[in-house]
Amino acid sequence: MKLDAALPPISLVEVPATAAAAEALGFDCLWTTETQHDPFLPHALIAEHTNRLKMGTGIAVSFARSPAVLAYTAWDLAAQSQGRFILGLGTQVKAHIERRFGLEWPDSVTGKLREQIQVIRALWQTWQMGAPLNQRGDYYKITLMSPFFNPGPLPPFPARSGAEQGRVPIYIAGVNTGLAKLAGELCDGFLVHPFHTPRYLKEVLHPAIRAGLEKESRAWGDVVVSASVFAATNRAEREACRQQVSFYASTPSYRAVMELHGWGDAAEKLSALAARGQWDEMPGLVSDEILAEFVTEASSPTELAATLKIRYSTLADRLTLYLPFTPGERDAWWQELLAAFNA
Repeated sequence: MKLDAALPPISLVEVPATAAAAEALGFDCLWTTETQHDPFLPHALIAEHTNRLKMGTGIAVSFARSPAVLAYTAWDLAAQSQGRFILGLGTQVKAHIERRFGLEWPDSVTGKLREQIQVIRALWQTWQMGAPLNQRGDYYKITLMSPFFNPGPLPPFPARSGAEQGRVPIYIAGVNTGLAKLAGELCDGFLVHPFHTPRYLKEVLHPAIRAGLEKESRAWGDVVVSASVFAATNRAEREACRQQVSFYASTPSYRAVMELHGWGDAAEKLSALAARGQWDEMPGLVSDEILAEFVTEASSPTELAATLKIRYSTLADRLTLYLPFTPGERDAWWQELLAAFNA
């Protein structure tokens, strides 16, 4: 199991030092998010200022972009990083696609994301192998690639990257079974949303991934399970997790996680509070019982490392704490955690 870091929402000028510090401490991968900044731009700097560290978008909003744009950007970053880049995609939710990006929400979420991935891979095959480009579906018709617009094949990757030549790994994120199954069918990895419990991961998401794998005659090891996890080693962190859990639990499309545990009523109440903008009242509906299912708690970084490894030993291949990594803040805490986790 690998321990990764999340890049905080910082300016580009701060990225080189943050990436170098993450590599020096021993993180395996540095993930960017699409919240306050573009998720791709930092990776040019991460690649330039590190040698070993893997890097990925966790996530870039796929429905806000053309698959051709995604293909070009990932191709360039894979080349610059010498095979260390991972293209992590997420669909976002309907309100954000329509009201934040001003685009249409698709009739089929899995259908459109499947086609996006197929188009991206088809473009890569054309650039790497010279394969004919003729990708047609319900959402995209991609048939044109003249030499002037063809970037050509990726350069050879060094063996230390562990990357397959000419291939950029694609991970997708999700909360519900449709996208988990799609990951099993088509992707190299599945990014588990922080709003999950180990039981939900074991009883709901794992079976969905396996169903996708079986459909395409793939093996379990063909998909990397990378989970973002809530963790706390003090009261302040615990209460911050409670607030974040209450926010995610209010999202109607995430309701299945709460319902698995019999907390559907609490989720409905949280949705009602969110609709009225009563954010401060929401954490009060997340009981200690609920919190314990979502948050890994420990009294020290060493204990946290051991607890995480036990809790997720059969559930995930990669973990990223829901705590953005910032050099100069809690450096000793991170050092202790990584030393214990990697021991």
